[in-house]
Amino acid sequence: MSSGLSSRFPFRLGSRFAEGLLGLVYPRNCDACEAPLDESAGRELLCEPCRKRLHPIYPPFCQVCGQTYEAEVSAAAAKFRCANCADLDLAFDFAVGACRNEGLARELIHRFKYGKQHHLCRLLGGLLGQVFEEERLEASLESGERWTLVPVPLHRKRLRERGFNQAEELCRVLRRARPGAFDLSNALRRTRYTGRQAVLDREDRLTNLKDAFALAGSRRIRAGIAGRSVLLVDDVLTTGATASECARVLVEDGDAAKVVVITVVRG
Repeated sequence: MSSGLSSRFPFRLGSRFAEGLLGLVYPRNCDACEAPLDESAGRELLCEPCRKRLHPIYPPFCQVCGQTYEAEVSAAAAKFRCANCADLDLAFDFAVGACRNEGLARELIHRFKYGKQHHLCRLLGGLLGQVFEEERLEASLESGERWTLVPVPLHRKRLRERGFNQAEELCRVLRRARPGAFDLSNALRRTRYTGRQAVLDREDRLTNLKDAFALAGSRRIRAGIAGRSVLLVDDVLTTGATASECARVLVEDGDAAKVVVITVVRG
């Protein structure tokens, strides 16, 4: 997958003429470090030094959980499940992350979620858009398959604290970038507060999340999921416990045809 942000999901400011006029009055700055962008940057959102701090995920990676392989593997071996998820009963079909959960990508997510830097949503959405260069997703879009975006929900307590759901904001960026390609449905709700998953090990995460999600009660929402291909959207995938529990609800209770998880970073 490319590390650029302007190929498949172009986040344009407007016409080139309008951009030129705006550039005379409001010089464009890097979304991450605010350094001025020179003319050669084109429509990139990041300066060259910041782009080098990203660590995009390239093949080979696990074809189920999306975990990268640290050692060299053959092309044939890369098509199988990794040892990290082979013993897990994951409810989603497969997961794809755009970047490793390190360096600038990790910093940007932290600033977006906890630092009230909401303007970074466009940049993170651009990074997320790179997952559609993965061969299975790319083939799906090119065939005209229509997907429904479903954000991983926050509990109302966490939503009050943060003021927004980062997954839902990322969904909106994707829809604006590719009009007509996606539907959006808040098909899931979080039924209980589970605390921070990051402080738990894999086994405890699975236990902590059991029955923590449910399908939204609206008949219209349920009808919009049944038989559909769903893209479950979140900012981070670590063990896959949250994503798997959400996917289980979408498939078992919502009759989704398949669920694919896409995230900005893969831990």
